[in-house]
Amino acid sequence: QKYTIIFSIENQKQKNSIENMFEETYMTNVDDIIPDKINIILKKFNRGFIFDKYILITPYDIDKTIKKDIKYKNTIKIGRKIKSYTELEDGDYIVHEMYGIGIYRGLKTLKTNGYTRDYIALEYMDKDKVYIPIDNIDKIYKYSSGMGSTPKLNKLNNGLWAKKKLETRNKIRDISGELIKLYTSRNKIKGIPYRDYEDEIKFAFDFPYTLTPDQEKTINEIAKDLKSVVPMDRLLCGDVGYGKTEVAFRAMFKTVINGFQVAYLCPTTILSKQQYQNALGRFKDFPIRIELLNRHTPQKKVTEILECLEKGTVDIVIGTHKLLNEKIKYKSLGLLVVDEEQRFGVSHKEKIKQMKNDINVLTLSATPIPRTLKMAMSGLRSLSILDTPPVNRYPIQTYVIEENELIMRDAIYKELTREGQIFILINTIDELERYKNKIQKLVPEAKIAIGHGQMTSENLNSIMEEFVEGSFDILMCTTIIETGIDIPNVNTIIIIDSDRFGLSQLYQIRGRVGRSDKIAYAYLMYNPAKILTETAIKRLNSIREFTELGSGYKIAMRDLAIRGAGDLLGSEQAGFIDAVGLDLYTKMVDEEVRKLGGEEIEEEQSTTTLNVDSHIKDEYVEDENIKIEIHKLINSIKNMSDLEKVKTELIDRFGRLDESIEIYMLEKCTEGLLERLEIDNVMQLQNKLTIVLPQKISDKLDGEKLFLEGLGINSKFEFSYKNKEIRISLATDRLTKNYIYYIYELLLSIETQLKDV
Repeated sequence: QKYTIIFSIENQKQKNSIENMFEETYMTNVDDIIPDKINIILKKFNRGFIFDKYILITPYDIDKTIKKDIKYKNTIKIGRKIKSYTELEDGDYIVHEMYGIGIYRGLKTLKTNGYTRDYIALEYMDKDKVYIPIDNIDKIYKYSSGMGSTPKLNKLNNGLWAKKKLETRNKIRDISGELIKLYTSRNKIKGIPYRDYEDEIKFAFDFPYTLTPDQEKTINEIAKDLKSVVPMDRLLCGDVGYGKTEVAFRAMFKTVINGFQVAYLCPTTILSKQQYQNALGRFKDFPIRIELLNRHTPQKKVTEILECLEKGTVDIVIGTHKLLNEKIKYKSLGLLVVDEEQRFGVSHKEKIKQMKNDINVLTLSATPIPRTLKMAMSGLRSLSILDTPPVNRYPIQTYVIEENELIMRDAIYKELTREGQIFILINTIDELERYKNKIQKLVPEAKIAIGHGQMTSENLNSIMEEFVEGSFDILMCTTIIETGIDIPNVNTIIIIDSDRFGLSQLYQIRGRVGRSDKIAYAYLMYNPAKILTETAIKRLNSIREFTELGSGYKIAMRDLAIRGAGDLLGSEQAGFIDAVGLDLYTKMVDEEVRKLGGEEIEEEQSTTTLNVDSHIKDEYVEDENIKIEIHKLINSIKNMSDLEKVKTELIDRFGRLDESIEIYMLEKCTEGLLERLEIDNVMQLQNKLTIVLPQKISDKLDGEKLFLEGLGINSKFEFSYKNKEIRISLATDRLTKNYIYYIYELLLSIETQLKDV
């Protein structure tokens, strides 16, 4: 009997493979299957099946190595896992909202009024110490600034911190106001909304890889922008290799198919050439004309391109700042893509601003923007973030070792045998030539080039271009390694005197390799004759332990993110971020943006704190960061449902629960209840607690019922009535269990009574 065979595919590559296997195939869809033939349909199935005379075969049935339904994770869990960027170590700089920049000096256990509590010890100028109750932990942020610079400690009680905060807040208010005006005026401009076309499905289908969830989300956001009558102005952030180019190409395709032209502006000649080659490959199956305009374009060709842009016969032009020339006239420019705008000079930025007026603009940036800042800015700027690592990206194998010629030689040969290239980074220009001669003796056949910041830009660009094209095996350079260029063939980096670099710098430099599906290697070398400082050892160990795509990467990204904040809000903001730290700055941005949007920001109310032991014993958990984490969990408790969740988590993780922790949790639950009932008059003397119920509550309660319920809970409760307010007192000593149990139960019965009124 004859069978109808159906191959399900997901991309062009799979379609080509099947067509190569059989002489006759038919591309069709589920509704139009041709009986007794070999059909190919564009649809995803997880597994094949045989039913009656139909056989369905999926790519997974043919090739078992294809990964089904790739689950994306934001971090690869290799290397030491860090719970969060905010992990604190003794000696770390912090920011306290009230006291300013200080040094974290660990958790300290103190006994006050007979109760044992954990406090956070902070050190300020002149070695002054402040002990912050653990309840106020949300007022403390780990300090992060521009490039990991050392901040100046604040002096306690001299008023300078309050002044600096006010100055920063006023500046944020001004900038936020300007941005709101700018985006309000832009929203008044009417553009031409784009339509969807069937060819877009084919263009998407030609992409041979699976989109990351971030890419998919961003492509949809941009499509929505382009279909709106308001011109798009979106900033897209994501590291090199995270898929910004494909997102930009989708926007470019939509623009061209709607009858408009695209200008793609790059900061360097190399990048413009690289993106031109990428675009030619990606758009090859469509009648779209793409041209390149940079300093290498012959004058005759330049004249031809300019004429064609004016006539509308060039659809996409990719180039450097030459695209900003006033001589260029477009027939119908619909989209401007700006790659790494912050790397253009002031005059070029001004021209970009003029070009932006009434067309769609997509700005690409490899500088990360913190998600918290993105949320705070969401009312002011359309912003998309790609931070899901691509599939098949391996962690960088990192070695911290003494400088050693044999290891250098082996590392270079290892890379050359797999036809790869190498970066050797030396941050002293005078040393480059000496090291070049040394490496040339070790590996005579290697072709070596030198690049540094004192070369003319023409010279440096020329060397970088040749290196990208594979003319050299090794690039000996200073920290000028191009940040925007993707060189997937470079998968080994050797950093000489690595102890002289800051942590974020090391992460960023190391991140120049490991951008393909090959395993990358980083050798962090230091002079064997040199005694390393404790800080340098800590820094090098840290980079060895954390893999680039792991959680340590997030720490470095945190410092680098300040630059991103500068790109978003203006570079002069970097000074203000340094002054108050990124987290507090972000909180201020969030508050000011909400205020400008007409939202009332309530002053934070001080909560009533009841006296119980709030101390986590070393026998329960020793690690300070885990203790802080437990304190944060307990501080988040507002009701019994929260308490049960935290209790389950602690039992899950530590197998048991100390009674002192149960009491501490119930105290937080009781504070939440006092807050809900709006009771703020609580007096606690050494052995007596008095709660004063405000008149609005006292008037609604049945006094007799309350009295009987109170005595039923504990016979030591005392009730009185004064100034139209009910007063409840309890002697807290000589009770069979902690007083908090009785207080909570009585407050719960008051809440129930009020609900029944």
